[in-house]
Amino acid sequence: MGDAKPAALAKVETVAVTMFKNRTLHPRAEALATSAVTHAFAQDGTYRLVQVSAADAVLEGSLKRIDYRGIRGTRRDTLLPEELANEVVLEWKLLDAKNPLKVLATGSSIGKSQLFAGGNLQTARNNALPEALEVAAEALVAQLATGF
Repeated sequence: MGDAKPAALAKVETVAVTMFKNRTLHPRAEALATSAVTHAFAQDGTYRLVQVSAADAVLEGSLKRIDYRGIRGTRRDTLLPEELANEVVLEWKLLDAKNPLKVLATGSSIGKSQLFAGGNLQTARNNALPEALEVAAEALVAQLATGF
């Protein structure tokens, strides 16, 4: 996208992504969130990923929330869901690497996915989480790359 960057980020060419914080009870979700964001930056190509010492800007973020809600229940028991939707919320801020007190951009991104509540609900939730994080990460990078 190159020239489509927001005006506030026109001079930013390189970004360092620090490990996201996990404000949920899901173990190791911060690693999944960080990985999804770095992958989204690499796929987009607007900014180059580098170490903090060589970066123009540093992205800090946290996984704020993971919510589950029932989409479809069984015919015999509508309170027992067969299919669930999960929603993740990433909060983030892009800081100037030379002056960390200067915030270049801030926001939150939402990602959603669906899962079937089969035999093992915990495994189904663990398998659906990376997809929701990828969607949220793509929204985060799109906002930094285009301003939308």
